[in-house]
Amino acid sequence: MHRLLLTVTITFALTSGFAEPVTTNRVNELPPAEQAVWKTYLWQSASNALADQAVVQAEVVANKMTNALRAPSGGDFKLKVKAGDAWFASDEAKQLADAVLSFQTPSGGWSKHMGFTKGPRKPGMLWTSQNEPGEPAHYVDTFDNGSTTMEMDLLAGVWLATKREDCKAGFIKGLKFIFAAQYPNGGWPQVYPIEGKYHDDITFNDDAMTHVLELLQGIADNNPEVAFLDDAQRKQAAAALAKGLDCVIKTQVVQNGKKTVWCAQHDAITLQASPARKMEPATLSGLESAHTLKFLMTIKHPTPEVVACIESGLNWFEAAKITNEEKVVVNGKTAYETNAASTEVRWARFYDLTNSQPVFPGRDGIVYNTYAAMAAKNHVGYDYYTSQPGSIVINGQKKWRKLLASESK
Repeated sequence: MHRLLLTVTITFALTSGFAEPVTTNRVNELPPAEQAVWKTYLWQSASNALADQAVVQAEVVANKMTNALRAPSGGDFKLKVKAGDAWFASDEAKQLADAVLSFQTPSGGWSKHMGFTKGPRKPGMLWTSQNEPGEPAHYVDTFDNGSTTMEMDLLAGVWLATKREDCKAGFIKGLKFIFAAQYPNGGWPQVYPIEGKYHDDITFNDDAMTHVLELLQGIADNNPEVAFLDDAQRKQAAAALAKGLDCVIKTQVVQNGKKTVWCAQHDAITLQASPARKMEPATLSGLESAHTLKFLMTIKHPTPEVVACIESGLNWFEAAKITNEEKVVVNGKTAYETNAASTEVRWARFYDLTNSQPVFPGRDGIVYNTYAAMAAKNHVGYDYYTSQPGSIVINGQKKWRKLLASESK
């Protein structure tokens, strides 16, 4: 079924409520048999948060500082090369690894938007640039925007090129952080130690969950950059991967008895779709779901459950694609107009949970059913459409079916 955007403009108030944090009160409402493991998780999370804070506080006292220093800010940390590239043996990579290791928290993770190129962490400096000294800790350790997993990729790549022991140790510490951060049901929060609000949700947004699964899959595949891991660590990674995949399957949203795709966030305890910021209501995600499917299609020898999960997702993407529409510029602004002759194919970033119709949430807290209606009343600083699923559901699907066929012989 091809989708054509409705020309009738309808708006409705955002009624999905607020994200529920993971709290002791909520855990106490679980069946008795499930409470112990969740209480242990909460205790360990709180302990790790205190450990992260204690190091900074001790350094402030030891250096007779009035306040802690704010960490330098930077953009998203991204690697342009993969393990095995000659760059990992360069002085630039070595210096970057020094800075990255210095900002690894006692818990084992990293913050986001860090200015690693400005040099190693100084004594008494916060682990994150996301809050001022004295303010509540925010994004101290996170998987958001590729954080933690990308730093671990750097350390693994530098180890492969140089055999630096500190990079090996930093990666293993990060892996233990991933194990500790995983919820009892297999998902991962956006931020760990958990800090409340939507940050506690199992997070597909910005591919946080997918990046963790990809890293664990690399360990399961015995990638050369993690050859230093022992059998016990590999088995623990395989177990975490299996639990994570089970969580992916369980969070796949069902509409009228059929599995569809995923929300950008799911409640950590109920696994139900959950809202985040005002312009991110509980909806089906066109972009993150595509990336999730892309990862699932790389799994060697997938279980029948994973295969069924992929097939359902591919069917949904075929039905949810938007055609007969073209992107234009009107009075200097982006717009989308109906055109039966258009060959453009795209998907919306957000789809209604109940009927998979495209929706367009504004920063005003209202969800609109057309881009034009939303853009007329809101500043547009968000990607409401994406063409990325096209290559995934077409080329990715072809490659996946060939993989399945070869493995069945």
